[in-house]
Amino acid sequence: MAKVELKGISKVYDGGVRAVDNTNIVVEDKEFVVFVGPSGCGKSTTLRMVAGLEDITEGELYIDGELMNDVPPKDRNIAMVFQNYALYPHMSVYENMAFGLRIKKVEKAEIDRRVHEAARILDIEKFLDRKPKALSGGQRQRVAVGRAIVRNPKVFLFDEPLSNLDAKLRVQMRAELSDLHLRLNATMIYVTHDQVEAMTMADKIVVMKDGKVQQIGSPLYLYNHPVNKFVAGFIGSPPMNFLTVKVTERDGELLLDEGSFTVKPAAEHREYLQKHLGKEIFFGIRPEDLSFAGPEGAGGISAKITVVEPLGADIHLYLMTTASQPLVARTEPYHNFKVTETVNFTPHMEKARYFDRETELSILAELDAAAEK
Repeated sequence: MAKVELKGISKVYDGGVRAVDNTNIVVEDKEFVVFVGPSGCGKSTTLRMVAGLEDITEGELYIDGELMNDVPPKDRNIAMVFQNYALYPHMSVYENMAFGLRIKKVEKAEIDRRVHEAARILDIEKFLDRKPKALSGGQRQRVAVGRAIVRNPKVFLFDEPLSNLDAKLRVQMRAELSDLHLRLNATMIYVTHDQVEAMTMADKIVVMKDGKVQQIGSPLYLYNHPVNKFVAGFIGSPPMNFLTVKVTERDGELLLDEGSFTVKPAAEHREYLQKHLGKEIFFGIRPEDLSFAGPEGAGGISAKITVVEPLGADIHLYLMTTASQPLVARTEPYHNFKVTETVNFTPHMEKARYFDRETELSILAELDAAAEK
């Protein structure tokens, strides 16, 4: 397998549209890296440049230490699994998996060995004689992955391969692809707009927006130490809450004033917030970091319930503070919550994040940098 390096990679289309702008990413050997972001952020374009399906406008691409900018896709020793699987409908599963090897004139015995080995790994041996139309969506997905495996490539590329599957099958296939990565010990780059897929599968996540890389790191590091408001809101489900508050001081004590409530920041955050005294900032708190404190008047954050979503293991409450700021809380299903009821929640302030109102950058950036080391 191989290391993939993107150095200052950009893609500029006619009219000066920069789909990808000065991207620097290193995918280590045998690493599972996920590119994630909203539609149009440049993640698929970046993957297609790695594959050679899009020309690189600026920058350099290296695979296994070799410059790949002008190397044709067929000579890059990569395998790509597409969103629509791209199976030949008139060929059997065996023929679909073997097709690329036959084009390369690999010996028949070797083709047979590789196809059966891949089919065994993916548990599709009993489907080798079937045509794609006789397979379910999940089975077709396995065939598409199997066709990539038999090539024994340096790098596997996945472009939103699970987006056509139903919710239950997506969960199953996520687990199977993660297990496959461990069994093949392969370098994999995976594109998705689904942050849950990114969090559950990746060794490292690349968060993109408007053609630019926002942050790169392990799933839990991005979850706990987002570099800006966009990353904080994109990673995590339900997404992080952002309340506009003013940093104030009363009797020598630093407070965050939302208008309808005040909270005290954690001790380790105070010196960073002190620089924003008298200014409005974004106070970020995740739904799972709000603890139910009781009915109205119990202290903490007081808000009115607008929607109740019971999900079995927990409940999502959509709330509105008295100052008309929306809030989502994730809580245990042991309370009979009712719409229009006013309730109180206590935020775990050590988990809180803070963002500058103008730049939307993390106010705790210095603290996060120390945590990364």
